[in-house]
Parts: sequence; structure tokens; C-alpha cells
Amino acid sequence: MTATEEPALGTDALDAAFAETVRRTGASIGALYLRAPDADLLCLDVLCGVPVDFADPWARVPLASPAPVADAVREDRMVWVGSQDEMVRSYPRTAMALPYPLALVAAPVTGVRPWGALLLMWPATRPPYMTQRERGNINSGCRRLARLLEETAEQGGGAARREQPRTVSAGTGRQAAGPQPAVADFVERLPGGSCALDLEGRFTYLSSGACELLGRTAGQLLGTLPWQSVRWLDDPTYEDRYRAAVISREPVSFTVCRPPDQWLEIHLYPDSSGISARIVPSGDPPPPAPAPRRSTSTTTPARAGRLYQLTHLAAGLTEVVGVQDVVDLVADQIMPAFGAQGLVLSTADAGRLRITGHRGYSADTISRLDGLPLDTTFTPAGQALSSGIPAFFADPEEMRRTYPEAPQVSGKKAWAFLPLIVSSRPVGVCILSYEKPHEFPAQERAVMTSLAGLIAQAFDRARLYDTKHELAHGLQQALLPRGLPALTGLRVAARYLPATRGMEIGGDFYDLIRLGDTAAAAVIGDVQGHNVAAAALMGQVRTGVHAHATLGTPPDQVLHRTNRLLTDLGPDLFTSCLYAHLDFTRARVSLASAGHPPPLLRLPDGDTRPVVVPPGPLLGIDPDAAFPVAEIPLTEGMLLALYTDGLVESPGTDLEDSITDLAHHLAEADDGDLDRLIDTLLSKSATAAQRADDVALLVLRCEDRP
Repeated sequence: MTATEEPALGTDALDAAFAETVRRTGASIGALYLRAPDADLLCLDVLCGVPVDFADPWARVPLASPAPVADAVREDRMVWVGSQDEMVRSYPRTAMALPYPLALVAAPVTGVRPWGALLLMWPATRPPYMTQRERGNINSGCRRLARLLEETAEQGGGAARREQPRTVSAGTGRQAAGPQPAVADFVERLPGGSCALDLEGRFTYLSSGACELLGRTAGQLLGTLPWQSVRWLDDPTYEDRYRAAVISREPVSFTVCRPPDQWLEIHLYPDSSGISARIVPSGDPPPPAPAPRRSTSTTTPARAGRLYQLTHLAAGLTEVVGVQDVVDLVADQIMPAFGAQGLVLSTADAGRLRITGHRGYSADTISRLDGLPLDTTFTPAGQALSSGIPAFFADPEEMRRTYPEAPQVSGKKAWAFLPLIVSSRPVGVCILSYEKPHEFPAQERAVMTSLAGLIAQAFDRARLYDTKHELAHGLQQALLPRGLPALTGLRVAARYLPATRGMEIGGDFYDLIRLGDTAAAAVIGDVQGHNVAAAALMGQVRTGVHAHATLGTPPDQVLHRTNRLLTDLGPDLFTSCLYAHLDFTRARVSLASAGHPPPLLRLPDGDTRPVVVPPGPLLGIDPDAAFPVAEIPLTEGMLLALYTDGLVESPGTDLEDSITDLAHHLAEADDGDLDRLIDTLLSKSATAAQRADDVALLVLRCEDRP
């Protein structure tokens, strides 16, 4: 075997192992997702049990999205969803695009690195729980897939993602019980009609009774889709029944009307190889609300798969936060949904179109297109935005007739210019482009136009969020110290981390204040809230503390006077604060607390413990409150850590236990580099992954003074 054949062998082995895992677990549907090498994205690589177009809404799943496969990879755990009700509760977006009774599991495929995830689905008839044996089989299959991916990569084949997902068959293992003529004779003797469809919905067999009831010959029907070859079946409702049977692997029955007034019952019996269908005349009177007949209009009804895909995309657009999230969602999900290879997303700003995101274009092309005037005639973007009417160009010649230079710039062969309009106000333009000529049927144009309205709403919200976030973040950065003063005999380091949710701002603060050559003050505090008001009040508190400290005020009086200031301001927000006065001449540290967590002290011998500081009340409550002072020796080699509660508070954890754990981590940390020491403390915190609160940390180490 040559070296060039080895990667193919690895691919074949991977597909075989995947199919074997699906078969061994008894799953009706399987999918293998691989991580994209250059993006936080999961791409569908191999599929089993359903047609590829069924998986269009999930062909590309952002790693940060609320989906089972994303959670499995991101959190490195097996995700089990035992029923449709549980799906609705845990993954509402997925449930909207997959409204069928089923159970599923998503398991990480991890070896030397995370490769992706394995997704398995079963009919809802299976027990709503997993046994340890089942979990073991799935984990074993995932390990095997990871090993094969690593072997393929080592042989030079890599784990490159295919442009289109590949389908494999898990096989049924069944053998025919008798000769085919006998089977056909048996079917012909049954009343009504019988037919078979493959998993993609195409007729593979029809009895004479089925042809008679459907009003077509076998030659007209074999190899076709029912909703394409039988006009009165061309309705999304009927296609959806077929999809429900394929995905749920449960029998499905429904009643249809063959014009003018013949009612038929159709019963679908699915398995992993296809669907057996029985068609019998209905003996019941027509239902009071029959399925709608095909309209005489020439407009083609939207296919059920496209409707569910749009529902999925619309749900995704409601969850994006920032502008980059909108760009990523359009690029990762909407572009593939329409088969586009290029994207330009522009915003209307100061009379010009500023490109905020793009895919599939060179840097030179983007440079030429960025900043065009809103009334530009260079491309159709300006006209589409000013008129609010989408523009579609199926080939370069059609574009060249009105915009002669535009096709030469990008090298694309077809374009859809979708204006983004919110309440009659132009927001921007979304351009989808194709590398080959592309016809835009009326249905696709209608879908793109409707989706553009949702993109516009999401894009407008995202711009507002980004503006507010930048303003708030700039405010907070301006209020925190830009740097800490260098003090002889004292090494210091500090860190501030915002909460991982919300606007990523808050009221935590720290400061180090030089008080001449023989003293310094360290302060840390926490204003209630995680918004602009909290950040603004934090600036007032820090300013008040700094002003009183520089006057040489004792620690208790610094807090007392700052407290009076806050009660006079009446901000309706409370503040905790810890103030430490370091006197290098007396070799003493005086501390006063306003309801703040105790500092941690590490002595030169490694002994680490919280410092007992009698706490006073939070600032801003009682104008006459007193703040007791505690003193400890200031010795060479000692280390003092001041922190806010965001570092130690987490749901379900006792605060004292968290402080004890932090003291243990501080005792073991290397203090040669205080910034690395802070990194260590933050990484071992219970809130390292997700922070519900912001965190401030100030570390001081006493050195020898000359």
C-alpha cells in the first residue's frame, strides 16, 4: 500500500467503526461531529440513519451554542436527553427544529485532544435512562473513534472535514425469508396498496394496488418523492409525517384526500433501511378539518425541512449577544443553509457601509468594498439599502448589465443583496454570494427576505449591546488604577476579572496608595451589582478612600468618613471594603473591615491563615457605624492577600470552606512571581470556569528595606 492510500484507509476504518458503534448501541440514527481546526465549531462529518438534508440545521454547530453536542465537547461529559419533554426543558432551540419523540445522547470523542462528539438517537419507546453497560459501550466506541482519528492524523491524513457530510449504513443484518416472487405475490393479495420508500423518501417498490390508489403507474413513481410526483401529496404536512417516521422510528398514520373526494389512510412503518407504507381507503367520514389541498397558486409550498431549519435559525438569532455573534451565526449556519460560499455583513455608519464581518473573500477585496458610500453605484448594496428591496443576481452577466465593475472585484458568480431594515430604518446589508451561477427560486427569495428581517433585528440589538458594553468597560477601566506605585520593600500584584455573564462589568475595586516613604495603604472593595451604576459608585468609593487615606487618617476613620459620604449620597447600593495601613517604621499592619471577607496571611514559614478582623457594617447603611481595627506584625517575607467574595463564593459551597481552600492554595503557591501566583489562585478557584460575580485580588509581599 502506498503512503497516499493510508489516509483513505483511515477514513474507511473510521466510517466502519462509526457504523459499528451505531449498530452495537441499537441507535436508529448516528452522527459524528469533528472540531474545525481553525474555529470553535463542530462540523458534521459522518451520518447514519437519515438523509443528509435532514441534518442541515445542525451541519455546523458553534461550540458555544446551547446544543447537546456542543455541551458534550465543551464540558467533556456525556449528555443524555431521555425524552422530548426533557429536550424542551434543557435544549428548547434543538426541540424547535427537532419536534419528534426520541431520546438521544451526545458523548465527547476525546483522545490526546478533543476531536469532536458522537450523537446517537433512539425511538422514544426505549427506557428514559441509560444503564452503566450502555454508557460503557458508548464510551468505548468514542475511544475507538478517537484512536482512529489520531492514527489517520499520524499517517498524514489529518482529520480534515469534508465539504459535505458523508452517509454510511449501519446495516440491518436481516435476510429474506423466501424468494422475491413469492413475496411480491403475498403483497399483491393484500387489500389496498403497499409500497416501500428509502430513507430519503423515494419510492423503491409499489404494488399494483398502491399505483391504482395513487393514480400513477409504477414507472411514473419509482425513484421519485411522493410530494413531487403526486400533486395532492405536495404539502409540508405530509412530508413532515414522513420525517417524523424516519427520525422517531415510530409508526405514523395520517389521512389524505385524493381529489375530488376519496379519502385514504396512509400508515408508515419505518426502520433503519427505509419505510414500508400501507395505503387503504378510509371507511370513516371525512375529518372536520382535512389537510389542506394543493393551492391553485403557482407558489411552491415551503418544504417541512426548510421550515424547521428556519425555526432553528430564527431561534439562534434571538440568542446572539454581540455583533461578532451575529456574524458567526450567519456564517456558520445561514450560509450553509442556502449553499452560499461568501458573506459580507455591512453596517450603515456615518453615511458609509462599514464591513463588520465577512467570509470567503480576500483581504484585498474587503479593503475595496469597505467604506463605500450609502448611495454607491459600484455595487447593488447601496440601492438595496435605500430602497429596502432585496436584489438577486443569478450570474455575472446579469450583474454586469447594471453594475459592470462589481463582478470583477469579488470573482463570485451569483449574489443575494439583502437589506437589513428595522422600523423603516436602514441598519446594514447582508450579502450572500456563490462561486457558481445560482438560480434564486421564488420560494428561496421569500425565505431569504424573511430571514433578513430577523438578522436586522438581531444585528441592531447586537450593535446596541456592543456600544453599551464598550462604554461601561471603558468607564470601569478608567476608574480602576492604571498601575500600582512602586514601593521600596514591597512587591505587589493585582488582578480584576469581570463576571462571565451580563455586561462584564461590576463594582469590585482595589488600590495601593503611597503614604510617604514609610507607609502605604492597600484597599479592596465590592460595590453591590454588576452594571454601570455599580461601576460609577465604585469610582466614588475609591476616590473617597484615597482622599481620606492621603491625609494620614487612621483606618477606622477612613472607613467611617467614606461611610458618611455614601450615606449622604444615598445610592441604594451597599459596599464592602477592607483597608490595610502598612507602617514600615513600626513594622505593623492595621486593618479595618466594612463587612468584607478577611485577608489571608502567609508567614515566611509557609503557615497560612485568615486574619481575624472584627467586621463593621457595610458602607452606606448606618452613618454612625464604627469600624474596629486589628493589628498584625509586618515581617520580612510575609505575604498578604486581599480579595473580593467573587473569588470564594459559589452556589452550594460554604464560604468558610472556600476561604480555607483558598488559604491552602496560597500556602502551596510559588511567590517568586506574584502575577503567576495570582494566576494559580484564580485557576484553582471554584469560580474559574463561570463567574457569577466579578473578582478583584491584591497580593502584597514584604521585602527587606535598605
